Amino acid sequence: MSIKSKLKIESTGMLLASIFYLVAGAVCFFFLATNPSLIHIGIIGILSVVTAYGVFSKRLWAFWTATILFFMITIFSAVMLYYFFGTDAIIDLSFVAYLILTWVSTMYLVSKRKNLAS
Repeated sequence: MSIKSKLKIESTGMLLASIFYLVAGAVCFFFLATNPSLIHIGIIGILSVVTAYGVFSKRLWAFWTATILFFMITIFSAVMLYYFFGTDAIIDLSFVAYLILTWVSTMYLVSKRKNLAS
């Protein structure tokens, strides 16, 4: 039996969106562990992990947590890009990549929201 059938994966796109949210949450937890005063990063991390679980298990509320994350991450990344733009190219590229992946994942979930069960 393949791992795809064991995990009951029907859509590769949903799996990729779930992996993105899980990895983003893990990175947020890493930054929270290095500096505990970054509570907003912890909130984004918690919501990302919860969204990853919801997308993987095809819950309808995952669409709403992804929508909340979309706005939170867009505002957070825009502010960080505004303050750090031009100081470090790696930081700039990482926030742009984070924005693009967030937008792509959210738009994919919006287009496939009928596949999410209640």
